[in-house]
Amino acid sequence: MKQCIACGMPMKNIEDFAQGDTSKDYCKFCARPDGTMQSYEEKLKGMTGFIIKTQGLDENAAEAAAKAMMAKLPAWSGR
Repeated sequence: MKQCIACGMPMKNIEDFAQGDTSKDYCKFCARPDGTMQSYEEKLKGMTGFIIKTQGLDENAAEAAAKAMMAKLPAWSGR
């Protein structure tokens, strides 16, 4: 099973992959409408919002948590 290089989501089913393309290393949530992968800034904004919504953290804490999680992922290594 592949994991998304940009968010870490397990990609088990074809519909989990960007545009249903199993050759892509990122998931449908990390893809832009044209199928390209979102930028670091786009993903950080989305992940921060997701953490606020699901964990109830304030924006600063959520952004710090998102940055810490993203730093461990292959797409963002070295940032």
